[in-house]
Amino acid sequence: MAAIVLGIAIGSLALILVCVVLAIFIALGLNPVVLALERRGIPRGWGIAIVFAVYLLLVIVFVLWVLPAVITQIFEFAQSVPAGLEEFAQSAWVQSLDPAVAAFLDDALDSVAAFLSDPQSLAVLFGGVLGFAADTVSAISSGIIVVVLTLYFLGSLTAMKQTLYRLTAAHSRHTVESLAEQITGSIGSFVLGAVVLAGANAAVVVLLHMVLGLPYPALMGVIAFVVTLVPVIGSVLFWVIGTVLALFTSPTAALLFAILYLVYIQIEAYVVTPRVMSRATAIPGVLVILGALIGGTLLGFLGALVAIPITAAILLVVREVAMPLQDAKTRPTN
Repeated sequence: MAAIVLGIAIGSLALILVCVVLAIFIALGLNPVVLALERRGIPRGWGIAIVFAVYLLLVIVFVLWVLPAVITQIFEFAQSVPAGLEEFAQSAWVQSLDPAVAAFLDDALDSVAAFLSDPQSLAVLFGGVLGFAADTVSAISSGIIVVVLTLYFLGSLTAMKQTLYRLTAAHSRHTVESLAEQITGSIGSFVLGAVVLAGANAAVVVLLHMVLGLPYPALMGVIAFVVTLVPVIGSVLFWVIGTVLALFTSPTAALLFAILYLVYIQIEAYVVTPRVMSRATAIPGVLVILGALIGGTLLGFLGALVAIPITAAILLVVREVAMPLQDAKTRPTN
């Protein structure tokens, strides 16, 4: 009964807990920048003020300039989908396929276009007008909570860690402190690096869409930023998404996008990522995939994002604690 009550309580507080966890990870991601300013002689208080001012400025710029363009392009995309599907179904590429395959694809596209053209279908997808309005209000309030909590955690991060260290036994406090500093530093570097890489991905996607004449550059840039926050699999996943969506505009442009973005993925993997993630704990690709799948199953997309740094922390504990303990064990002698 206690477990059931605890589960219900956690489920009721899920949104708040997600906001708290997200704020902690953002604060850990901003902390390396504050530490860099401290090393240059700037007091921590002023460093926090500078970093948070820049962070808040970026949030304001996104809300005032980027978000309206994204919302506009979402409605434009929703309105153009039925006509785009019909045009794609009548394209020479589809008509050149095997007649049975072409007929099946044509029927499937007609069904999707009919579904998206029905206002009731869209109402079901977005939970109706009231559901959409409630989700919008919840998203805005959650964003404000995350911003406020991020400032609090960033300002009190040192005090919070010192309090946690005091809760450990004195004889092991130094080891715990050293390990905790490595974990928080690695997570901070990982979060900051992931944001930098996702920003580079978004910039490349917007540039490619503008050069190739593909529609909805702002919308695709935001989608690329969110998806590529998940390392290793994020870039590949968006490569598939971006190529498929570009295919409805122009097969030639889609082919060029697929080739150019694939080239960027290789440059990112072998040139950019090693430099950006140099201070973060290296995670094997299979653990990244497993962590993302487990986190996504438990908490959705945010869970997939949070699971990667947690996996890095667990891996660091195994390397620094479990392995040395096992190495110190020897066979007892008679």
